[in-house]
Amino acid sequence: MDLLRFITAGSVDDGKSTLIGRLLYDSKNILIDQLEALEKSTKNRDDGSVDLALLTDGLRAEREQGITIDVAYRYFTTPKRKFIIADAPGHVQYTRNMITGASNASLIIILIDARLGVVEQTRRHSIIASLLKIPHIVVAVNKMDLVNYSQDVYNNILIEYSKVAKQLGLKEVTYFPISALNGDNIVDRSTQFNWYDGKPLLEYLEEVQLDNDVNLTESRFQVQLVIRPQTEELHDYRGYAGKVISGVYKKGDKVTVLPQQIETTISKLETGGKEVKEIFAPQPAVIHLAEDIDISRGDSIVRTDNLPQVKNEVEVLLCWMDEKPLQTGNKYLLQHNSRLVKAIVKNVAYKLDVNSLQQQPVEGGVKLNEVVKATIKTASPLVYDSFEKLHVNGSAILIDETSNSTVAAVMIQ
Repeated sequence: MDLLRFITAGSVDDGKSTLIGRLLYDSKNILIDQLEALEKSTKNRDDGSVDLALLTDGLRAEREQGITIDVAYRYFTTPKRKFIIADAPGHVQYTRNMITGASNASLIIILIDARLGVVEQTRRHSIIASLLKIPHIVVAVNKMDLVNYSQDVYNNILIEYSKVAKQLGLKEVTYFPISALNGDNIVDRSTQFNWYDGKPLLEYLEEVQLDNDVNLTESRFQVQLVIRPQTEELHDYRGYAGKVISGVYKKGDKVTVLPQQIETTISKLETGGKEVKEIFAPQPAVIHLAEDIDISRGDSIVRTDNLPQVKNEVEVLLCWMDEKPLQTGNKYLLQHNSRLVKAIVKNVAYKLDVNSLQQQPVEGGVKLNEVVKATIKTASPLVYDSFEKLHVNGSAILIDETSNSTVAAVMIQ
């Protein structure tokens, strides 16, 4: 059974918490004690309905009280698929939180209040989705019950949002009319939308194709551990363990070890403790090479006929996540998958307005939640692809050497 990671985004009171609660409640993924707590809450509601927003509002309240819970995750399962929902706040001051939650997402649900249409927050969330190259965009037009389930209102929002999608180059956008409060078109088809002939939201989430999200063209493997048992039984065993970031590897393939630029051949492949003829993303595996080469954690094994970039200096988009401003010339650690190198931020070219994508000058240091174009120089070469081409090999984080805290999310250009 495969796994879909998705994030929900929306302005305050667009119904994000209720939508998540409805998905959990109607798909019967709520624990008994949670259900009892929800049913108790109905005592304070005139209509006797269940307040589904309580399933997530507890954590949101904790965030607002200053407790560090950057992203709240919800897990649920249906007979067809497993799901992880990243519930990240969408306020301007929480840009870093949303980027954290969306960094591993294959899909984003952008909620729009049917009464308000496309607003500034809608554009901002869409811009962040485009920056992070999230492949599947779902636009859920919520609170349709408050506009009498009007087809004209729904169609006008579709026309308005399609202009935003075209401007940002969002390719796969799917639209749903819903009422999270009443459960219309969430898990089951609703009789209220006699003009809508599409699927309910959950059915789409169960069936959306994720196979194309895994890049099987560029073969990238980064070593996490060099295995040398040095026992009598395995005296000559030398394997390089890691995760296939992308692509396919076969026994006999000609490969290059980077950044050393050494060419060799794959002599053996293992996964799950068994020898296999090929491995592919996103499998964990062990690669054996024909020659003994000095290879360390963080080095890359790539197919010789399809090489990534190898440089000490890279242009990046950088989302700053620290209370202390970024100053050019500061030194950090850059974590690129399993490779950790010393780095310095050489210069900052401009700040990106996440509401309009306009380039703005940077005055003073880079402040919390700002997204900037910068140049980073590393002490040893990085083996990477551009974030746009292969985001799993084009993303990284900056770490403060003193506090060991993550201070920036990095998208290599």
